[in-house]
Amino acid sequence: MKIYFVYILECSDKTYYTGFTSNLTGRLFEHNSGKNLDSYTFSRRPLHLAYYSEFTNVELAIDTEKQIKKWSKAKKEALINGDYDALPNLAKKKFN
Repeated sequence: MKIYFVYILECSDKTYYTGFTSNLTGRLFEHNSGKNLDSYTFSRRPLHLAYYSEFTNVELAIDTEKQIKKWSKAKKEALINGDYDALPNLAKKKFN
């Protein structure tokens, strides 16, 4: 059974990068080594693995990555910190 990972990196500028891979160790090495000069993470190294989740269903992993990429920084931080109760409230739009 193949395992897939959705991960969140904390960049040196305190932003987050969300990605998907089937080789987490190799992908982290690529990010930190600066393999791709045009990548979001290249100028934001060093990077820290802040969160990851494992999946056996590739479609679910890809859908989860796309969903997390749309989240606010606060919602990503709640996920990273394991504050799952806060996630629904952070998803609600605030109207004045």
